[in-house]
Amino acid sequence: MSETAHEIQRCDAAVTLAFSVLGKRWNGMIVSTLGGGPSTFVALRRAVAGISDTVLSDRLGELADAGLVERSVDAGPPVTVSYALTDGGRGLLPILDQLGRWASANLAVRPR
Repeated sequence: MSETAHEIQRCDAAVTLAFSVLGKRWNGMIVSTLGGGPSTFVALRRAVAGISDTVLSDRLGELADAGLVERSVDAGPPVTVSYALTDGGRGLLPILDQLGRWASANLAVRPR
């Protein structure tokens, strides 16, 4: 190893934990969408283009388990289920906004 080489540091445990939730496809987009206010499942599915019902359901459950999203049921009639960000989820919104601005400035759009 040369004198200018340095030892690679291990990733911080908190960053690892954050990316275990936010690093999953769709989770950041769901949190960002819910930043506009509570939403029903159908409205979320429409807002997050390309996500399947199964994946959306799974991701909402994961985000709820992580304490970022809460699910509420209005007995109706008709019965309505809505999803909203918790305080912890709302705390991510400035970070996601900053990440979006960074991506716009630094990442090239690549056609598929």
